[in-house]
Order: sequence, then structure tokens, then C-alpha cells
Amino acid sequence: MKLTLQKGIDPTTNEIVWLMLDEDYQMVEPIQRYLTYLSSSKSPNSVEAYGYDLKSWWTFLDKKHLDWRNINLKDLEDFAYWLRVGDRSSVVSITPVEALKSERSINRAITAVTSFYEYHIAKQTVDFKKFDRFYLPYGSANFGLLTGIAKSKPIRQKLVKLKQPYMFPGCLSDEQIEILVNSCHRLRDKLMILMLNGTGLRIGELLGLQHSDIGDGNDYFIRVKKRNNPNGARAKGQERTIPVIPHILQMYNDYLIYEYPSVDSPYVFVNIWSGNVGQPMKAGVINTMFSRMSKKTGIKVYPHLFRHSYSTRLLKAGYSPERVKYLLGHMSIQTTLDIYSHVVEESNLRTVIEEEEE
Repeated sequence: MKLTLQKGIDPTTNEIVWLMLDEDYQMVEPIQRYLTYLSSSKSPNSVEAYGYDLKSWWTFLDKKHLDWRNINLKDLEDFAYWLRVGDRSSVVSITPVEALKSERSINRAITAVTSFYEYHIAKQTVDFKKFDRFYLPYGSANFGLLTGIAKSKPIRQKLVKLKQPYMFPGCLSDEQIEILVNSCHRLRDKLMILMLNGTGLRIGELLGLQHSDIGDGNDYFIRVKKRNNPNGARAKGQERTIPVIPHILQMYNDYLIYEYPSVDSPYVFVNIWSGNVGQPMKAGVINTMFSRMSKKTGIKVYPHLFRHSYSTRLLKAGYSPERVKYLLGHMSIQTTLDIYSHVVEESNLRTVIEEEEE
């Protein structure tokens, strides 16, 4: 079965939608229902990634002659192996096989598939009892697919997961930040660097900022809110309020006075010199900007690196992991600890884990 993931625009909302079509250009109903559901909570880029993972799952099921409504844990394990090395059922090799996909990509695909079944179990499209092997331990579908128990708190525990190597990407020094800011000739670009560095915002959160989200007067805060944006930007994680230094708000005011176009737009970062002037910027524009900045300064930089720099700086300054978790918008303290455990002192790390388990 040949599937096609097709990008479209919802005529009612003008938002990006993703359609899963079969060889007859008919929608693949079980996948489409799930992608439509995801669109309400995830960015178009995330929905696209899940779509491609489910396309791979459907291809695997077709090759193995499996019904999507009647699969078990071993099928999921075989899928992970198939993604890793391809279809080698009729090939015997005495030499190491080169991996086709990274551990990270395969784990994301497993997450997409298990979440897909979570959705259909909740909607009673499939029988929960048929998927009881996917659970650890057994329990209600309300707890989620592949759920386990750590002491008194329920946590998600995948039964199929590849161990993936993790290398902390590093941080930017104050001197590097200064070089990057000085390499920009436009207030808008300087402001983006200072905001990323001073708030730890994700790129989608930065591009979704509206003027009403930024404090004025003595209100030195930036508020991250979830909303659907025409540029596809989406706030991920929790809504939150982040304190900022007055210098950032002063540059924001200068930007509005000297560069912001004469348009009625609620968005902070908009196209000014090219493209549709006044329309909110898209992620591709910023990624291109930082790519050029890297070549110009010799500093390898990308938007998410500022987030790592921000959180590491806070932890080294003595901020509690719980506070950093809130400022970053992480849903779980474990996410913060997984990424920044090298910064948190061992004694503090143990305390945080014990408090989370109480």
C-alpha cells in the first residue's frame, strides 16, 4: 500500500493541515482522525513528523500482512528493528549492518505509534484488552499507553525503546552573545537574540509572541500563551510568565519606534524588509538568519542553543530545578533533570527526585 502525506490549508481557519491519502487518493481514516486530533495541540511540524512515522508504520504492517487493529508488542519490536536496518528477512549478513535511522528517530516513531493507539483506545475504536501487553502494569486506558508506576506516582514507561546516546550541545558564553548581538545591524534581530538568551523561549514561542504578552512600565515580564498562529508557531509545554531584565524591554520599545512597520499586527516579530510585510515571521526565516550569523561570526549558533544556555546559567546561579522547569515550560521535572543533570549537584538531584516521588 502506497500512502502519501499531503499538506493542505483548512479553508475555514487558514491553518495548515496534514492529510494521509492512499493510492486512490482516499483518506486513511484511522490515521487521519488521529492527525486531526493532534492538530489541536501540536504544531504543524510536529503533526507532519507524526504523519511520516505513521506512514512508516502502515508500510510495515502492509509488508508483514498485519491488521492495524490486531497487533502485539512483538510487532512493535519488529517495527523498531525494521526502521533500524530495513527489510532483511531474506538477507543473511556476516558483517555489521549500517543503521538506517538513529535511535532518536526510531524512539520518536515508537512514540507516534503508541500515542496513535492511545487515541484509538480512548475513542474505543480498538479493544483495550487486545493491547494489554502494551501496558506496564495493567490498568485503565485513562492512564495512557505503556504506563508504569514509580513509587506512588504514575509515569509513562515504554516497553520498546532504544537507548540513545546523548551529548549536551553546550552553551554560549557572555562574550559570544555580545559578538552575536553586535554582528546584527537591525534592532529586530538584536531583540530576537536578547529575548532567546534572556528567556529560554523555544523558537515557536518566540514567533508566537504578541504585543499583549510583553509587559510595560514596571511589568518586567514576558508571558507565553498557547494559541493558533498563522505562521505555524505554537507554544509547547506549559503557559508561563518569565521575568526579563529592563534592557530587553527597552530594546523592544526602540524596535517598535524605529523599525516596526506601519501595520496593524498583534505579533512582535514580523516581516519588515521582504516577503509579506507585517505578517508574522516563520521559523525558516530565523533559521536562515542564524545560519548566516554562524558563517559571519564563526560561532556555531542556532535558536535552541540559547535555551540551553539560559537554563544552564540559571542552575549554576543556584536556581532550583523546579523553578527552572517552570521557566522552561517543561511538563515534568524529569525532563529538566534528564537534560541538565550534569549541572545539578548530586545531592540536590537526589532531593529533587525524592520530592517528586512523594
